[in-house]
Amino acid sequence: MEPVNILLDQLREIARASIEMLPHIVVAFVILLLTMGLNKLAIYSARRVLSGTKLRQSLKELFTLLVSIFIWVIGLMIAAVIVFPGLTPASILAGLGLGSVAIGFAFKDVFENFLAGIIILFRREMRIGDFIECEGIEGKVDQIAIRESHIRQTDGQLVIVPNSILFKNPLIIRTDQPVRRMTVICGVAYDADVDEARDVIRRAVEACDSVIQGEKPIQIFAQEFGESSINFEVTWWTGSKPVDVRESRDQIVSAVKRALDDAGIEIPFPYRTLTFKEPLPLQSGTTSADD
Repeated sequence: MEPVNILLDQLREIARASIEMLPHIVVAFVILLLTMGLNKLAIYSARRVLSGTKLRQSLKELFTLLVSIFIWVIGLMIAAVIVFPGLTPASILAGLGLGSVAIGFAFKDVFENFLAGIIILFRREMRIGDFIECEGIEGKVDQIAIRESHIRQTDGQLVIVPNSILFKNPLIIRTDQPVRRMTVICGVAYDADVDEARDVIRRAVEACDSVIQGEKPIQIFAQEFGESSINFEVTWWTGSKPVDVRESRDQIVSAVKRALDDAGIEIPFPYRTLTFKEPLPLQSGTTSADD
């Protein structure tokens, strides 16, 4: 019966210790309830304060989340100290420090994306609605979250990009400015008058309503002697969105082609001159009956 008596003594000790800790557990439970109420009040207050600012919505949600985490950490620490009187805030922080090192190694990529997301949220260069390009990914920024960003490609597909990729690699923001400079190459025949061709092209570009004129100049330069044409570099400014660029390029190419045709200026096909090492025998188009 000795083992049974030892077991009963242990159970009595556990029951007595539980009864002694019951007031501490009740107080800790009340602390958790108060923490829950304070957390809701803090979230409500933070949203009211941040609603009047010009911060991004994702950044506002980040601040609210950090306030909530801070309140819960403090509340849980107080409840733990009440339930376990031998526990001190210093020992809790020491345990959290050791645990955070292990967690940091285990979730390195997650924390890297998290920190990159915070930095991107504080940037003003990349906004929701911008068209960007990074590492072969091109599209419209639909959402900037803490860990990832959502890029909607022009064909409608959604690409979820880890924020560390956008942070560590060169990022092209195509709509950072409302206008963008465009360039096409137009060739005319060698027997065409260069000055006349330049004037015809300029008038055609100026007549297009997609071209932004005024402070932004239209520039037409004779660029090079091509294989079968004199090539002009035609430069103008238009809207920076991809659809603006495609529509404007289509309009410019059509207008320049039509203007050059009306002026009788040829846009030549490539010419080829063939040279043979040996003379070629010429054969008449008619043959005799004996052949």
